[in-house]
Amino acid sequence: MKSFFQMFTTAWIGIATHKLRSFLTIMGIVIGVAAVISLMSVGKGAQASILSRIQSLGANLITISPGFVSSGGVRGGFGGAQSLTLEDAQAIAQQVPYIDLVAPSYSANMQLVAGSSNLNSRVTGVTPEYQGVYNLKTDVGSFFSESDYEEGARVVVLGSTVKTTLFADNDPVDQKMRLGNNIVRVVGVLQSKGNMPGSTDDAVMIPFTAMQQMVAQQKTSTGGHRVSSIALTITDVNKTEEIIAEITSLLRTQHRLSDTASDDFRIMSTQEMAETVTETTGTMTLLLGAIAAISLLVGGIGVMNIMLVSVLERTREIGIRKALGAKERDIWGQFLVEAAFLTFSGGIIGVTVGWGASYLMAHFATMNTLVTLDIVVMAVSVSVGIGLFFGFYPAWNAARLNPIEALRSE
Repeated sequence: MKSFFQMFTTAWIGIATHKLRSFLTIMGIVIGVAAVISLMSVGKGAQASILSRIQSLGANLITISPGFVSSGGVRGGFGGAQSLTLEDAQAIAQQVPYIDLVAPSYSANMQLVAGSSNLNSRVTGVTPEYQGVYNLKTDVGSFFSESDYEEGARVVVLGSTVKTTLFADNDPVDQKMRLGNNIVRVVGVLQSKGNMPGSTDDAVMIPFTAMQQMVAQQKTSTGGHRVSSIALTITDVNKTEEIIAEITSLLRTQHRLSDTASDDFRIMSTQEMAETVTETTGTMTLLLGAIAAISLLVGGIGVMNIMLVSVLERTREIGIRKALGAKERDIWGQFLVEAAFLTFSGGIIGVTVGWGASYLMAHFATMNTLVTLDIVVMAVSVSVGIGLFFGFYPAWNAARLNPIEALRSE
């Protein structure tokens, strides 16, 4: 313990004696750690934001989207098959157990005009159950009613961004606007969900029955009315896998698929969505961290250069210490502790700077950022590890100096 304390004291004296050199060494580590903290906080923030959005939908949500289509043996992406129908949704509601709400939807691009403002947007025809499935709430007005749906009423619910674009600060409820070639009445504006994937801020929703009247809805070869997706909620989340298996079997029968044919649809639960998001954003976070770590590596090389210079400048000092009985491990430990102390100090300051940069990005750039304990621990640990790694050779070089030759050094 006494030996370590002496090494630490000697290392501190060496750092304090060469303030400018020590400051520049620390700054190299500060920049690297701050870059790692701030960039990884962006990835963590995006992950937390998306997961929060998914969790707000509830653990009992299941979504069904069209599968892939093959052409000439080449498999296309999901969504190309256009295989889901309104009849599929009705069959699921009637035949699959533990189903609460089923909400099919159909989307198409349409031109929106209100006064002198216009916008080309994705318009979605939905059922009244859609509001309950996705936990949608209105900021002003209300969602369309069951009677509006039954009558095919020309009413529309807008997302907050669409409302601002078309009506600015005016109250749009009960105002009329043009949707394609049709005149519709605004009945509600959805609460803002913020700038995140899956946000309804850009949404334009009308009754599914009205959508069928406005847009020439495509049909399948068997006469089914195609839909873009089907969302549903279940009454027992513990039965999720069983319910998905039931839906899969039913849809394969509905679509008349052979035993060897692949599914032409994709079913995902909120748990699976969360796992996919975690995996994807985790990879993105690691990539951002790896990019930032390059600057930390450069800082580590700077530590080695500074320590090598320090050994050359203090050759005579090392010779005197060895002549007075200092052992190789004492010399080696002194320079290694010095390198570790510099990088640890840089790591702590870098965490503070990175945290501040993360806050500024969230405040001024409206980015979702999140600094977590694991990022902080990793950044500081890596900075100290870099100090030990890049400080090893200079320390080892100093410990092996011949004391007689060292004393002759000027």
